[in-house]
Amino acid sequence: MAYKFIDNYREKGARKKLVKHLESRGIQDANVLKAIAKVPRHYFFDETFWLQAYKDIAFPIGDGQTISQPYTVAYQSELLHVKKGDKVLEIGTGSGYQTCILLELGAEVYTIERQENLYNRTIQVLPYMGYNPNFFLGDGSRGIEEHAPYDKIIVTAGAPFVPEIMLMQLKLGGILVIPVGDEKSQKMVTILRVGDNDFERIELDTFRFVPLVGDKAW
Repeated sequence: MAYKFIDNYREKGARKKLVKHLESRGIQDANVLKAIAKVPRHYFFDETFWLQAYKDIAFPIGDGQTISQPYTVAYQSELLHVKKGDKVLEIGTGSGYQTCILLELGAEVYTIERQENLYNRTIQVLPYMGYNPNFFLGDGSRGIEEHAPYDKIIVTAGAPFVPEIMLMQLKLGGILVIPVGDEKSQKMVTILRVGDNDFERIELDTFRFVPLVGDKAW
């Protein structure tokens, strides 16, 4: 694919418009909006499709996956309440766009992707952009136990249920944000770990994600 690694006034202006749009949709976290304004989303698009990069839409990136809609990325990021230095596990690296937003928020990111083609692309593109998370190739539905516990966990694919193995990888006081439902639509769910085996769960708005595939999912 022919990627466009140029970020000039036109692209920066498009991001400013995107931020204003997200504010109009209810995104309030100033740090999330600042991150959206900084990360060049067009870097994740073939140059042929540049005009799609700053529309508030999801877009195919190959292997049956999509780069998430900016509103969805901002929505999930806001729910995480990321603090600088937080250890964050991202399930589903995908394009790497959400990963970059988490890094801009000051997180130490562990990100896992099961699609080898996407993994091979992101391990090249993100460092080129100056972003260096901890990359892993494998079944994200199981989390990454060897590096647990995490302050926050974000799942960027729709799950049929909340995998218990992920809950056990949260620190006390940690937050999990995961879309849960069927293959057509999911409710965004936030879970707070308040005790060793005690969790508080809140169901929020409806979204549509690609399926979370793995041993502890579809």
